[in-house]
Formats: sequence, structure tokens, C-alpha cells
Amino acid sequence: MFLRDSKSSDLVEITDVSALFDPNKNDVSGRFHAGEEMQDVKAFSKAGLAFPSGESLPRCWVDAHYRE
Repeated sequence: MFLRDSKSSDLVEITDVSALFDPNKNDVSGRFHAGEEMQDVKAFSKAGLAFPSGESLPRCWVDAHYRE
């Protein structure tokens, strides 16, 4: 799955999708998908990620108390 980094506007390939769906985790592992070489995997904050269309992540992915 690809998301957009809000700071750089570069695409980020998410390598741990299960962490993305877990509202109790604030960070997900992924790598920038820019340039010709494969980038190293690093942690990204969910708060700094959005869908490529610019839409924010669903609240149930980032807030464990979304039903309250």
C-alpha cells in the first residue's frame, strides 16, 4: 500500500500494513518510493501520512477511542 508523506509529498510504501490498521500503534514501517534505488525501511508517524489523493487516514486507524 502506498501513502503520501505530508512533509515531502513523496510516496511511502507501507511494509507493515497490519500496524497501519492498528489504532494502538502511532508509527508504521515503510520506505520512500522515490528515486532509482530501493530506500531503507524506517518508521513513519501515522499523523504525517495521508492517502495519495490527499484524504486523511480513517479515524479508526489512528484513534483507539474512535467509538467514544
